[in-house]
Amino acid sequence: MNIEIRKLTLEDYSDLKESMEQAYDTLGGQIWSKQTIAKLLKLFPEGQLCIAVDEKVVACSLSIIVDYDEYGDKHTYQMITGRYTFSTHDPNGDTLYGIEIFVSPEYRGLRLGRRLYEARKELCESLNLKSIIAGGRIPGYHEHADTLSPRQYIDKVKAKELYDSTLTFQLSNDFHVRKVLKNYLPGDHESKEFATLIEWNNIYYQGVDASARSAKTIRIGLVQWQMRLFPTMDAFYEQVEFFVDAVSGYKSDFIMFPEFFNTPLLQPYNHLPEMEAMRKLAELTEEIVIKIQEYAVSYNVNIISGSMPILEDNKLYNATYLCHRNGKTDEYRKIHITPNERKYYGMVGGDKIQVFDTDCGKVGILVCYDVEFPELSRIYADQGMQILFVPFLTDTQNGYTRVRRCAQARAIENECYVAIAGCVGNLPKVNNMDIQFAQSAVFTPSDFAFPTNAVKAEATPNTEMMLVVDVDLHLLDEIHHFGTVRILKDRRNDLYEVKLLK
Repeated sequence: MNIEIRKLTLEDYSDLKESMEQAYDTLGGQIWSKQTIAKLLKLFPEGQLCIAVDEKVVACSLSIIVDYDEYGDKHTYQMITGRYTFSTHDPNGDTLYGIEIFVSPEYRGLRLGRRLYEARKELCESLNLKSIIAGGRIPGYHEHADTLSPRQYIDKVKAKELYDSTLTFQLSNDFHVRKVLKNYLPGDHESKEFATLIEWNNIYYQGVDASARSAKTIRIGLVQWQMRLFPTMDAFYEQVEFFVDAVSGYKSDFIMFPEFFNTPLLQPYNHLPEMEAMRKLAELTEEIVIKIQEYAVSYNVNIISGSMPILEDNKLYNATYLCHRNGKTDEYRKIHITPNERKYYGMVGGDKIQVFDTDCGKVGILVCYDVEFPELSRIYADQGMQILFVPFLTDTQNGYTRVRRCAQARAIENECYVAIAGCVGNLPKVNNMDIQFAQSAVFTPSDFAFPTNAVKAEATPNTEMMLVVDVDLHLLDEIHHFGTVRILKDRRNDLYEVKLLK
């Protein structure tokens, strides 16, 4: 599955029409004509957004800009759209007005609506508009109209005593209700022709200069995973989804699980030698990766899946997966295998070193022991890496100290952010996995723009928790060109070099 959010084009109309018919069958099949879409695209192409799944448009949002004071809170849909001519669009207006948003019913489990709302918010901020306003249907109201007024119904939805498929979603995306509108959309029998006037305020509209708004801030969520036995695979997935849901709720761009975080699933094979047991665990990896990729799409967050064993050509690798929120999956196999991994599991190292392009810049992944070899991250830095993710698993504080100190060095010498996440606790019924020690953290370069100890944030040692951290990619550009020292630029390439051989 490949998910792409982009500007709508007229060539998308065939898919758009099909999705509209499916989404609005309860409104008598009312859909936008091709001529109307063409006019919107000519007036305001930036405001017409869509989501394509495997190149088919399945969701869409349409917007115009208005001078809201001209219409006020008592307007109707016909009034705000100029009787569907969009003559009300004003490029010099102050409000982004949402005239349409829908998702084809077949794709509603993927949380595509939230992506469209986030894209609208980004558009509102980039155009320096005061707010987003829209008239929202309340399709569940007809079931309660005999006993509740529109205001009472809305209050119960706000209090989560009732669920409304449209209003509940809008409230969860930081919109608030300004007013109840009467006779807003003729023919909307589910809403009894009532609507909510909803608003999202752009906090950057006043009092924040353009440079502060343009900062490229990326939010990272790290899972410090408690080792525990799971009675079923569903119980394991439930714990994984809990963290994905929690971190996604903070609108994180990335979430990372630790190395071998799925080894509690070794427990049924504890009667086998370690090497055979790990190969049995590898049989579950494909299923787990598919599930995590589903979470990445449905929760709209890029997931570094920790690491898991994978068997290929009778060779056992330690692999991690970057599950993009657009449906793409990348794989990295641990390059440097520890003596224990070779001795107990017969693992071998991978041979591919590359930086991955994401919707939040270029990232690299190294698994645990890999970070103790500076050559790898230097190659990544030369390929443009901005964030290095390091899932790890260490049993003692000595092992953890090696990972931590080396990760900090990689951040300083490569002028990048380094995030590490590990497992904690005990696992008494799994051979060779009995104890763990970790303190997950995000490290920075060391200069005036960063914390004096070069630690952006760190978790409580040996305690299950999640760490949510913001990092600013523009600061990396600043240190690279204007830093107190400029490590990458000041290398003596006339004397030495680090290069990839294959």
